[in-house]
Amino acid sequence: MAASENDHTFIARFRLPRRVWDAYETATARQGTDRSSDLLSHVRSYLAEHGTTEEQSALAAGEQELAERRARTGGRPSKRTTS
Repeated sequence: MAASENDHTFIARFRLPRRVWDAYETATARQGTDRSSDLLSHVRSYLAEHGTTEEQSALAAGEQELAERRARTGGRPSKRTTS
């Protein structure tokens, strides 16, 4: 299914070697987080440091949107354990 303008969150696709992605998974797990949370944290930090006023406004609007969605759905989705 293709992403639409109505999607609040979407799956971003990018390429990197599988072994790097797998190593990233184990490294983030060791730190008590997961790849998605870590990537989102990086994006937030990057935009806070390097984003234009417009990009930082988009970040703030996105954060508000996430907060509202989580309030309606009972909070952040639970972490799934992978084996």
